[in-house]
Amino acid sequence: QVQLVESGGGSVQAGGSLNLSCTVSRNAYSRGNVMAWFRQAPEKEREGVAAITIGGGVIIYTDSVKGRFTISRDHTKTTMYLQMNDLRPEDTGMYYCAARRWDGHWHLSRPNEYNTWGQGTQVTVSS
Repeated sequence: QVQLVESGGGSVQAGGSLNLSCTVSRNAYSRGNVMAWFRQAPEKEREGVAAITIGGGVIIYTDSVKGRFTISRDHTKTTMYLQMNDLRPEDTGMYYCAARRWDGHWHLSRPNEYNTWGQGTQVTVSS
């Protein structure tokens, strides 16, 4: 069974930084997959934040986090990261990592296209 386990969330003040991690069970870490970070604020829809192809390392970000967030992956640790700098109150939410087979499309606006999810880690940014 594929397992995604997030960690690294917390509470910070605006302008602060957090580094999220998503560890994938070793037998499920596939270079044919794309992995993504989504977030969901209370009473809002889940939105895609960033994604990376595991094999080629191709990356995409949603506009609101460009220049502030950095997504990466480490093959030896079968882990994906999201370094978040210059955090803003509007970044507050539950952050989830997700995975699916790479088909050439990011599907960041369609979270249901991702079939494997972690349990989430809370990020709270105060002003």
